[in-house]
Amino acid sequence: MALPDDLRYSKEHEWVRVEGSRATIGITSFAADELGDIVFVELPDVGSSLGQFATFGVVESVKAVSDLFSPISGEVVEVNETLRESPELLNSDPFGDGWIAKVDLADASEVDALMDADAYTAETA
Repeated sequence: MALPDDLRYSKEHEWVRVEGSRATIGITSFAADELGDIVFVELPDVGSSLGQFATFGVVESVKAVSDLFSPISGEVVEVNETLRESPELLNSDPFGDGWIAKVDLADASEVDALMDADAYTAETA
């Protein structure tokens, strides 16, 4: 799967899409493929604060349990409630309907510490 060019990526296989002062967070197709069929997602609480590269939830698959790491700092303003009933969206549409949380950015410059699509592709090759 080709990686969207408008996203930034972490070494922990999360992505972020920044739009103004708000960011959307999800996991990459690489992470979803490595995990296998995802059966449960622990979402952060709305209003909680995320620290860059700190854990903020868990993804469980038929093969493994993996922590989620926030690629940026901020306050959670929305979570993808659809994932509670349909966690498999992380496998089928990781860059679209499978988003995990939206946050108000604490420090937009943190995005500079993340990889673009080419660098992430090289990292996972």
